Amino acid sequence: MQHPGRSDESGISHEETPLKSDPFAQLKLLDLQHVDSSLDQMTHQARTLPQHAALTDLIRRRDDVSDRCGQLQTQVGDLSRAQRKADADVEQVRVRRTRNRDRIDGGQVSDPKQLQAMQHEIRTLDNRISDLEDEELEVMEQLEDAQARLAALEAELAEIDSGVGEQTTSRDVAAARIAERRAEAMAERELLVVDVPPDLLKLYERLRNQLGGVGVGALHHGRCGGCQLDIGAADLARMATAPSDEVLRCEECDRILVRTHESGI
Repeated sequence: MQHPGRSDESGISHEETPLKSDPFAQLKLLDLQHVDSSLDQMTHQARTLPQHAALTDLIRRRDDVSDRCGQLQTQVGDLSRAQRKADADVEQVRVRRTRNRDRIDGGQVSDPKQLQAMQHEIRTLDNRISDLEDEELEVMEQLEDAQARLAALEAELAEIDSGVGEQTTSRDVAAARIAERRAEAMAERELLVVDVPPDLLKLYERLRNQLGGVGVGALHHGRCGGCQLDIGAADLARMATAPSDEVLRCEECDRILVRTHESGI
């Protein structure tokens, strides 16, 4: 059992002289604790809305897909330039072949050796065109594949953006509801603190900060409403004879104890 004037293992000091306060004000302290606990819960709810996690996941996915889109856009650009070059190469060789054929067909080449050389060049150009067309086809297939993958990623990106918008709206609506309830609770709190004396309020706030947000509990059937531990018989006997305006303290957790008609003393 803790004794007045000593500190427990957590460093919380018990008061040397018991604080005095009107029983009505002490009961108001229980109402204030209820409101403050609700406010703490709302703060936790606002921080841990499921939309926060969903948005984090969507943004992570968006960054990954966006990076892949950028890489594919670069690849599509490179392949598009490669295709244009392949088209130009094929066209250049075709023009040369057509020019040679037109000269032969038009009887412009009379020298047998020159004619033979030109016919040989045409066959060489035909082979070259075939090779270039194969290369051109390969580039086209690669480009079509890259474009298809890019289109799929862009569709996925659009879907993610839609999800981000939906989750953002849902988060904002949920946060607004919490903010509205919080405003109502804060207004109720302002009314309650008017009925609590400054010295009692100061003690309550200090204990709340030190003891996980709970600075007061009702003495309910011989048990502390703060730490939920039973009060010893000797302490209960002392509490039973204490003046009604004396602010009781739990000897286990140091929280303020408020007597009610269900205190059991």
